[in-house]
Amino acid sequence: MCCDAAIITNSPPWLLASYSEGNLFQLNQEEIQILLAREGREKLFLQGITLAGTKCLLIRDNLYTEGNNTMDLRTKGQSRGSQAVTVIQIESVYLVVMGQKGTEGGPLNLKAFEMAGYIKEAIHQHMAHF
Repeated sequence: MCCDAAIITNSPPWLLASYSEGNLFQLNQEEIQILLAREGREKLFLQGITLAGTKCLLIRDNLYTEGNNTMDLRTKGQSRGSQAVTVIQIESVYLVVMGQKGTEGGPLNLKAFEMAGYIKEAIHQHMAHF
């Protein structure tokens, strides 16, 4: 279902980890800053967002909505077909997941929630040791 993933943070805007065989390792600071900015989010619907050099349309933005904390995007303008992208907040980091061609946004969003649950659990287990 997923073909690429990355973990990013906003302070400072930084790529923390990524799938070595994907494209999200090319996420740069400016793209991360625009993606995660709390101000001016409504203009992202009009302008779109670039992730690792790929233009994306913003489909749904609940990234800073308590209890949801996700954003759904879709790559655009590619002859080989578009791909769904989900961003989910996990405490102070964000998981970016790109679906394989043909994967719909809904199932990808559910998969991202599942992955985020594993990451949260790992964070809490790690912190319990301190």
